Amino acid sequence: MIAHIKQTPEGFEIQTLDDHLLGTAKLAQSFAQDFRNPYWGLVLGSYHDLGKYSKDFQEYIKEKSGYEEDDQKRPKTDHTSAGAILIKEILPNFYWQPLAYCIAGHHAGLHNWLHEIDISGDLSDRLKKKEFLDAIRSELPQDLIEVNRFNPPTGKALPPEQMHLWIRMLYSCLVDADYLDTERFMNPISFSMRGKYTGIDDLKILFDDYMKEMSKSARPTHINLKREEILNECISNGELEPGFFSINVPTGGGKTLSSMAWALEHAVKYNKQRIVFAIPYTSIITQTAQIYRAVFGENNVIEHHSNIDEKADSLERKLGTENWDAPIVVTTNVQLFESLFANKSSRCRKLHNLANSIIILDEAQMLPPDFLKPILSVLHGLVNNYGVSVLFSTATQPALTGRIGGSGKNAFEEIEQDSVREIVTGYRQLAIDLKRVKVQMPFDTNKPTEWAEIANELQKEKQVLCIVNTRKDCRELYNLMPEGTIHLSRMMCSAHVMDSILKIKLLLKNKEPVQVISTQLIEAGVDIDFPVVYRALAGLDSVAQSAGRCNREGTLNEEGKLGLTKVFCTIKGTPPGLMRCGANALIELAEKYKSQDFLEPDMFQKYFRLFYSKVKDFDKPKIENLLVQDAHQMKFQFATAARNFRLIDDKGAQSILVEYKEGADLIGILKRKGPEPWLMRKLQRYSVSINVRDFEEIKKSGLVEEVHGCWVQAYENLYNSKAGIMSNGEWLEEIHII
Repeated sequence: MIAHIKQTPEGFEIQTLDDHLLGTAKLAQSFAQDFRNPYWGLVLGSYHDLGKYSKDFQEYIKEKSGYEEDDQKRPKTDHTSAGAILIKEILPNFYWQPLAYCIAGHHAGLHNWLHEIDISGDLSDRLKKKEFLDAIRSELPQDLIEVNRFNPPTGKALPPEQMHLWIRMLYSCLVDADYLDTERFMNPISFSMRGKYTGIDDLKILFDDYMKEMSKSARPTHINLKREEILNECISNGELEPGFFSINVPTGGGKTLSSMAWALEHAVKYNKQRIVFAIPYTSIITQTAQIYRAVFGENNVIEHHSNIDEKADSLERKLGTENWDAPIVVTTNVQLFESLFANKSSRCRKLHNLANSIIILDEAQMLPPDFLKPILSVLHGLVNNYGVSVLFSTATQPALTGRIGGSGKNAFEEIEQDSVREIVTGYRQLAIDLKRVKVQMPFDTNKPTEWAEIANELQKEKQVLCIVNTRKDCRELYNLMPEGTIHLSRMMCSAHVMDSILKIKLLLKNKEPVQVISTQLIEAGVDIDFPVVYRALAGLDSVAQSAGRCNREGTLNEEGKLGLTKVFCTIKGTPPGLMRCGANALIELAEKYKSQDFLEPDMFQKYFRLFYSKVKDFDKPKIENLLVQDAHQMKFQFATAARNFRLIDDKGAQSILVEYKEGADLIGILKRKGPEPWLMRKLQRYSVSINVRDFEEIKKSGLVEEVHGCWVQAYENLYNSKAGIMSNGEWLEEIHII
């Protein structure tokens, strides 16, 4: 029986079905060993492709590959249901359901148990189609593995809320093993390039050497001395037993390198396999990845997000993004958490490699409140059941332990109050020692400031950054500023944003005048240092992040001064939703603690508890209903949960590929060659999302054209070299993507 056929210069080569089942089973077994379920992996690999024993499949694969000439165009056959149906037939309840979900979905994705109108396919219906099993009964091998040696999930009983993650982890073992064994036969060159990484022990040596060189060249300023103290304490606390951790250090305290120092120490001590560094926005991920590549080398660091520059990516790194087998992974919150609730094989392949790893959540205060319950639940599961250590890294530590949401009906508790350990102690004193900024709140929050008044104030400053809440606010203020002002928003493609940030850094370094009007995209993780920052009223976390772009290196302190971050109220107020909840919480806080420093650590705790008390729903995707409430009966709505769990709501947006610099040449290649994978990934850096209503007007005016299913710029003046997309010189309307 045939599993796969490939054509070579010498002729056709065949991978037998027996060989593929055995190869997949051994790989899945080894993957599941990481969370004490090797036998589950062995069974999944052994049963997943039993449907290929059918006559229909054998005829299909021969015709499809050209192995046999056949004038009849044979349809693709279902080869995933038979193994799931057989498992149900021979195993009792609890044991067959997890296996059936994984086997039946190893190509199409984990199915819903029950049918939903707008989602095709459901497992309960598939398992009724016994004709798929009857078609192969006589062909099944006599030595098919017996299924009778199962141990509990992750070696112990799991609570209902953790069962969906366990099934998804098993699924990850199967689909990655299936892909890798297929690749081993079909593309041995790619397969041979996998796994050639430097070990964690050696990476720690590289890191230690790098930090020694940095220390030698660093000026002995007050801030640099404090950064060294923080680094040393992180290294010392790397020996703490695995679990939840926190690093609460003011912005500019060196968290990026200090948290990695802790992670490497912890990984060596407890034999962790990899370190995953998750960041809120793609706009800041490249900076972190570049720092780590400088330390560990190009191929030991995987940068996984939607905006990867293909030209800079080696084949080894591309292979690594498929299953995260590299020792250092830099990714986004979107990629990490949407994968942890995904149902498709492409998103789930990497999940088993999270077992026995370290996850660093940078800017942890930016975890979306309306997804907080499922996010904290899945992190709790990873720590308790899969040997993961989680580090919350932030300058504005949110209140993520104990009861969240006050006394409201939606309040919940996922992480015990005392289970998160600080790896840098004395953070209150650190806030005093690293104080570089004064936050000035508006005298009266009921009296907004006109844009013209803000523009006049900004023009008096030689170097100033103003951060506003929406694209529309950004354009209104920018239009009132003099020629030469720099604009930053997501009306600009990512390549344009990065070019602008590099220009800003150069002007700041050379002490030249620079005035910047920006949306929130600049306020988290961008290493930039202004003496004065203006911030439109928002939550305290956003204000603090903006303040982190002010006097970042403490140069004003050396002159006996502090940087100034000035908060102001706008005419139209803060946008509705969670942003307004945050602004209202800050206003309440300001009224109660008028004379206090708003950047004190205790103030953040007060703020987040107040903010979370205003959040109406911590489970927006309804994970409780879809994946938890019927878990004891193994009735999961995997497909619906994956559809609902979208951290960025881009349903009301349309992407346009623009002709900014290299984007014009890439669009030309798209027109000539079509949407090749390498090209589409590269074009992500030249994509802008706009409001669907605006898009329809632009399309009607002939300013864009459709090319191989993509909408691309068709009018030279659609994209402005300073401000991004404009229609006939007019700015476009706001959408909720920053």
